[in-house]
Amino acid sequence: MATNTRRTSATFGRILAMAGKEVLHIRRDIRTLYLALAMPVLLLVLFGFGISFDVDHVELAVVDQDRTDLSRELVRRVTASGEFVTLQDGTSPEAALQQLRRGRAAGVLLLPHGFARDAQRGQAQVQFLVDGADGNTATQALAKAQALVEMASRQLPGTDLAARAPPLEVRIRTLFNPAARSAMFLVPGLAAYLLAIVAVIITALTVAREWERGSMEQLFATPVGRFEIVVGKLLPYLGIGVLQVMLVLTVGAWLFDVPVRGSLVALGLAALLFLIGMLGQGLLISVVTRNQMVATQVATISSVLPAMLLSGFIFPIENLPPPLKVISAVIPARYFVATLRGVLLRGNGLDVLWPQLLALAAFAFLVLALATRRFQRRLD
Repeated sequence: MATNTRRTSATFGRILAMAGKEVLHIRRDIRTLYLALAMPVLLLVLFGFGISFDVDHVELAVVDQDRTDLSRELVRRVTASGEFVTLQDGTSPEAALQQLRRGRAAGVLLLPHGFARDAQRGQAQVQFLVDGADGNTATQALAKAQALVEMASRQLPGTDLAARAPPLEVRIRTLFNPAARSAMFLVPGLAAYLLAIVAVIITALTVAREWERGSMEQLFATPVGRFEIVVGKLLPYLGIGVLQVMLVLTVGAWLFDVPVRGSLVALGLAALLFLIGMLGQGLLISVVTRNQMVATQVATISSVLPAMLLSGFIFPIENLPPPLKVISAVIPARYFVATLRGVLLRGNGLDVLWPQLLALAAFAFLVLALATRRFQRRLD
């Protein structure tokens, strides 16, 4: 029993010594600290403000061929909310279409001759043209225009539509993000995306740097085992990663009003497992390549594209082709994005998010085991 205790104590001592050695490397290289702490926050601010799927102030060319009080009232009600801005009024259909073709207007509202007369009979028609070159803008503009025209038509005075009550009233309520703000959807995904990139790239340089500098030969002359080397190199970057998570979530809550509605325990466990997995992936790349340039390239390719395209950050997993769905099942960012949105927006806890935590734990164990196995105490 005493022998096992001494061995365990010696193992922990060697791991801490390796971690202390890595801390000295980090302190001497200020670029590592900048990359680890400042860059995720900077990119989160740039992406958070620069990327938005919200469509407001759509420039609208109005073609009012009826020119009655009723037609002008409809245009006023449609543009009163500020979501549509009248770019040009009183133009011809041909001129309005030309504005749409040149990109000067995003939509055209056409009220034909006899609109007021037809509206009093309950048979009025309004045409709305939209530029489909931008699919997101076109879809949102059509939905907003349809809702606004329908609401305005029921409020117009002196028409049958104003007095006619709908046979069925549908009340729609959006949960978790009632204002449909892009930041609420993007920031959790951005956090996972940025943390994945930075964690993999930083640790991909560690062992490769030791091989290039020749200091790995000195480690082979010591009694430190390969598992102790891997864990010792991982611990300092894990501490930096925890600071990264805290900074990113703080900036997200401060600048973008992203709430924290769920379990902090689930969030902390998911962040810890995700960081271990990403840092382990970087260590595995570093052990295999033994070259900083190659390690950086492999780390970038293996973290940037999967974390963006296959994690559900931008594109829903359900919309992916079957082969990509299979590949996405081994992408840890997929489970961390789901956990972040579940905790921050939906108010979920461990009872709901345990499958994501289990997947993150499995990936972390796998990459650490592979990194330890591939690390050989010999010079080729």
